Amino acid sequence: MLYELRVELDGIEPHIWRRIQVPSHSTLKRLHEIIQIAFGWSDAHLHMFRIAGKEYSELSPEFDARVLDESKITLEEIFGGGRKSFRYEYDMGDSWVHIITLKKQIESEATRARCIAGARAAPPEDCGSIPGYYDFLVIMSDPDHEEHEEKLEWIGGYFDPNEFDMDDVNTELRHLR
Repeated sequence: MLYELRVELDGIEPHIWRRIQVPSHSTLKRLHEIIQIAFGWSDAHLHMFRIAGKEYSELSPEFDARVLDESKITLEEIFGGGRKSFRYEYDMGDSWVHIITLKKQIESEATRARCIAGARAAPPEDCGSIPGYYDFLVIMSDPDHEEHEEKLEWIGGYFDPNEFDMDDVNTELRHLR
């Protein structure tokens, strides 16, 4: 069984989202890895899932004892109880909150996740949350802005907020073990 999920960054217009198909036996730990690939991030920050008043993450001294182990719960357990959506937060400083919504269930023998659609590039890591991202977009759109060259170098020479390459995401997902 596959779950088709829409993963959307909360609070950004125009919307930044991915539609992914994930095996139902996948754990939240695996879903975290898939989301990191789908949004082009490097897993350099803490993350947490919030589901029905409970918090799940990697067990870490940076979290208190109430956080549950994300590797011990599957999507099948979460969605099997009738739940249709939950939240995922990446980088507690920038606070990239994602809304994960179950769109449909698909009978399938597939064992790998894949991305089937998406829109827009994800914000660069460490750009300063939503206000910082909007400032970054203003700077990047104005070659005469005093910080343009600095930001261009920081981002690696190129950033198009409208670009999303599903083939690149799926290539990376195929390498996920």
